[in-house]
Amino acid sequence: MERYKEEFIEFMLDSNVLKFGDFTLKSGRKSPFFMNAGSYVTGSQLRRLGRFYAEAIHDRYGVDFDILFGPAYKGIPLGVATVMAISELYGKDVKYCSNRKEIKDHGDKGILLGSPIADGDRVVIIEDVTTSGKSIEETFPILKAQGNIEILGLMVSLNRMEKGQHGEKSALEEIRDTYGFPAAAIVSMEEVVSRLYNREYRGRVYIDDVVKASIDAYYARYGAKK
Repeated sequence: MERYKEEFIEFMLDSNVLKFGDFTLKSGRKSPFFMNAGSYVTGSQLRRLGRFYAEAIHDRYGVDFDILFGPAYKGIPLGVATVMAISELYGKDVKYCSNRKEIKDHGDKGILLGSPIADGDRVVIIEDVTTSGKSIEETFPILKAQGNIEILGLMVSLNRMEKGQHGEKSALEEIRDTYGFPAAAIVSMEEVVSRLYNREYRGRVYIDDVVKASIDAYYARYGAKK
């Protein structure tokens, strides 16, 4: 495994973002692990997170695009941190944009926050994690309503590697097939397990035999077909 992926996994643990236990997801699935980007709460964490995303986006999609779109609410700090990192690392000023959950009817009216999106804009979407693909189902119409734009792809931090909403494919594969743009992640859950199973990190084993059995059972039910 590449060292930067190990560093990102360790970063998620240090930031208390990646947890193991018993969690109910937005999709309704019961999961033995959970990733919550809302737990990145300090300036240094967000600065480092932005750099991880910026490097992953650069490697996967390049930086020749106009807008980085982060769906509300967690996508807002992700987008801001990442466009700052892209500027610092690659000298490219990419604009950030997000949506509001409620349309504003006064002042800066409309559903968008940040840069407007116009015909011809090239857009990359940034999210924390995509479990079933439902979030993109909500985001895609908002983006397409802004004009004739090109969506270059989606970048998430963790590929949970489980079925999407409509079949046996992973959510990321389903997004690609349904909406016509690629989806990628900084790391996959398979890589997380490979790094942590029966291995200590800072004096703790996060994935022991019991946790591993729970993860295996979860994937036996919800895992995407390879």
